Amino acid sequence: MATFQAVKKSVNLAPTVRTLASGVPAAPGLNLAARTPAGHGHGHGASGPRADPQPRWAGGIQQTSHSLSSKTFVNAPTTTVFQSRLLHTSAVTKQAPEVPEFGEYRSKDSDSSRNLSYVMVGTMGVLSASVAKSSVTEFLQTMSASADVLALAKVEVELGNIPEGKNVIIKWRGKPVFIRHRTQSEIDEARSADWKSFRDPESDEQRTKKPEWLVMLGVCTHLGCVPIGEAGDYGGWFCPCHGSHYDISGRARKGPAPLNLEVPQHEFNEAEGKLVIG
Repeated sequence: MATFQAVKKSVNLAPTVRTLASGVPAAPGLNLAARTPAGHGHGHGASGPRADPQPRWAGGIQQTSHSLSSKTFVNAPTTTVFQSRLLHTSAVTKQAPEVPEFGEYRSKDSDSSRNLSYVMVGTMGVLSASVAKSSVTEFLQTMSASADVLALAKVEVELGNIPEGKNVIIKWRGKPVFIRHRTQSEIDEARSADWKSFRDPESDEQRTKKPEWLVMLGVCTHLGCVPIGEAGDYGGWFCPCHGSHYDISGRARKGPAPLNLEVPQHEFNEAEGKLVIG
């Protein structure tokens, strides 16, 4: 709600002629309290002070050393703003970027637009499925064995190149493999032993698929050393590291070795005369 406040302001105005309420010119320089002599012929009573003296708030003329100054008190209108000014948005709207109209580019047929959307969504679905399938396939291929590992998974050995009574050492999956072409006397010796009393009981028939061919891993079962062939107390293999002795069938007979030499999976290719290990 607006309120009004009277403000009294003092200003200096230029000298002018002012009149009183009775219409008589105001003359502050005159002695209004002076009495007129008696009997001046106007027919009224005794003279006295004037009844319309100048009010104190009306100011008056003052004499200075240089000139006369007139001081008048007036009531100035209020200048207080009682209503909040709101931000005009015309300037902001003028500076805003103009958005182009794309109405002329819109398709007039809604069915064709819908069909195009279906085609685009279907195409993106097929492409996404293809990419996902390729990613999964590549990931699974990284987990499979590499080509060099698959090449070492199986090893073929020509049996005709190994004479009777001799050893051959090959490498399979990073481990040495002993292949022994045994004589008949070695076969008889291996099968005549009392294998049930050994620390790792195992018959010669269980360790060989063909009596003349003995296939074993050349790794000592004690600490993984490589035994020496045709050595030891039993004419088989001997591990010089800790003194383990194996017989002609690869069975632990003496020393700290707890188990017999391991027999890997192998097969004989009779048609080609080869030994396939793995």
